[in-house]
Amino acid sequence: MHDPLVARGCRTLSVTLHDVAPATQARCEQLIARLERIAPMALTLLVVPYYRGQPSNAVFDRWLDARQRGGDELALHGLTHQDPGTPSGWIDHVRRRWYTDGEGEFAALDIADTTRRLNAGRRWFAHRRWPLRGFVPPAWLLGDGAWHALRRQPFDYTCSRTALLMLRQLGSDAAPPALRARSIVYSTRAAWRREVSLPWNRLVARVESGAPWMRFELHPGDVEYEAVCSAALGLVEQAIAQGRQALTLAAMVDRWRSGLVS
Repeated sequence: MHDPLVARGCRTLSVTLHDVAPATQARCEQLIARLERIAPMALTLLVVPYYRGQPSNAVFDRWLDARQRGGDELALHGLTHQDPGTPSGWIDHVRRRWYTDGEGEFAALDIADTTRRLNAGRRWFAHRRWPLRGFVPPAWLLGDGAWHALRRQPFDYTCSRTALLMLRQLGSDAAPPALRARSIVYSTRAAWRREVSLPWNRLVARVESGAPWMRFELHPGDVEYEAVCSAALGLVEQAIAQGRQALTLAAMVDRWRSGLVS
């Protein structure tokens, strides 16, 4: 299909909101309200069905249903967002405890446990009759067992910190096609992380500004720190002002498959 936006050289961006759950709904709504003051845009919401063991509720489900019907994409972001295992060695400890604060749910799961969690997440979506095309692991951590299980699932895509990865029709040993784009994402867990995140993401945005596609990854905690929130939204606003079209991750996959981006 011919895309006139691409024919005119239109560039794109995606805004992805992580850790969407009843416990984070209020902060998510604050972030979305501020994004909508910049411009109307379709978002990808990464939903955690049982965030830290807490079930969903009717208010949350109605809110997500309205967001989905309004054009946002809902994607699966783990089942609990908690890493249930014990790190093996100091490198693994740094990766799974210091870097992620124990949130890398799929960092070290085997095939069976990964399959069980992914199936449970898919059933949760199906029960609510929401389309589901993407799975993004918490903290972008996906161990070998989890990766082997994921490629057997009917998801269209997943993401790493630096790429969108297509999953459909992968052979057992095939490397996934990758659309490269470095995430613009802030860390807010400690004051020093927030301070480092500000200049780092300005640099990443400057480097990525010449790319066809830019990725903005927001977290509910961003809204608690005005310097971080203003910086992140300011970069989104700059990208929109440059004429970029906002697309969900699923829409990016569709455009990619059609040969409209590379």
